[in-house]
Amino acid sequence: MKLLSIAVPCYNSQDYMRKAIECLLPGGDDVEILIVDDGSKDRTGEIADEYAARYPGIIKAIHQENGGHGEAVNTGIKNATGTFFKVLDSDDWFKREAYLQVLEKLRELVGNGTVVDLFVCNFVYEKEGKKHKKVMTYHSALPKNCVFGWDDVRIFKPGQYILMHSAIYRTKLLVECGLKLPKHTFYVDNLFVFQPLTHVKTMYYMDVNLYRYYIGRADQSVNEQIMIGRVDQQITVNKLMIDYMAQTTRNLRRKQERYMLSYLDIMMTISSILLIKEGSEEALQKKKDLWNYLKNTDPRDYIRLRFSLCGTNMNLPGKSGRKISVMEYRIAQRLVGFN
Repeated sequence: MKLLSIAVPCYNSQDYMRKAIECLLPGGDDVEILIVDDGSKDRTGEIADEYAARYPGIIKAIHQENGGHGEAVNTGIKNATGTFFKVLDSDDWFKREAYLQVLEKLRELVGNGTVVDLFVCNFVYEKEGKKHKKVMTYHSALPKNCVFGWDDVRIFKPGQYILMHSAIYRTKLLVECGLKLPKHTFYVDNLFVFQPLTHVKTMYYMDVNLYRYYIGRADQSVNEQIMIGRVDQQITVNKLMIDYMAQTTRNLRRKQERYMLSYLDIMMTISSILLIKEGSEEALQKKKDLWNYLKNTDPRDYIRLRFSLCGTNMNLPGKSGRKISVMEYRIAQRLVGFN
């Protein structure tokens, strides 16, 4: 069995996927690289086959009809044979030194028979044109270099969330929790992290900057104008998170539920702000409908989120209230470094 399976979802990625693949090769035979060609129309499939032919024991090329990022991740999980599972998007990369350190630690954990459901590392926002790279770290919230549980987790700072870039899950956990991301939907990386959290009992945090998250292409899904244009997909993901919270979080550890509620809080904030910035009557009605969906689906969490600081600020009345909401969102952008 491989130590780590890494899925590389690719769609029309011919111009940059080689960097992603090459950065994974130092993992050698411990690593399984699953290049998922999601119905690309360029040379992505050919490049995937080229690498699979050159590294037959390490790289597997998988071709499928276009199903979107989520379906490519689903395919990766379905084909993974590694003890652990990680996603690397085709325009991102790993830092070599951190990558080798992580593999060494995973090898040690498995060798000792230690079960770790979620392995967390830092990630870096590689924003085009920015000299100062924002690093998302977790040392203020998570114990370092030891196996721990939810009772050991400290308070996360605002904007400090475990994202797909920082998460390495135990593969069997992803299978057993029934994770299946929706097809043809953007922003499902939030579901990839969020849904399995209810099954996580043991964690390990390594304070190294592994994942380099590139931001700079005009066609990226995190481009703000593209996010506004795809806000309905953001709302879809948001509602799925609401549904999951309502169904599964009542018997969790207190800190586990608090963290998941905080995660949902930021998702409600992002959806609300995008709709406010779109500005049409239809968009503002969608924002109202989203909050009503939360109220009707999960009244308890609606009260906790609607009257939290974010919830209150996202629902200030009138144009002046909406301006304040956008202003606070801009401050968060500068602090955290996203978009």
